Amino acid sequence: MVNLYIPLMRVLGMSWNEIKDTPSIELTALLTGLSNYNVLHAFDGYSNEDIGELAKNKPQIRTDYGKSMAMKERY
Repeated sequence: MVNLYIPLMRVLGMSWNEIKDTPSIELTALLTGLSNYNVLHAFDGYSNEDIGELAKNKPQIRTDYGKSMAMKERY
């Protein structure tokens, strides 16, 4: 449970009391929105060539980049 609250406090600036007073469905929506934001903007500033160079050492980057581009196309 603590891993869910840390992003709310750190990134969104919510206090512990605000988290306790917020319904769980709203907390879930906030965390989902934050997750989507992180996926959408994870590769901002990188070109396809940059991703190709990075993926030589870490193949997972290409998969993550593909997910990011797919989400950008949806939204």
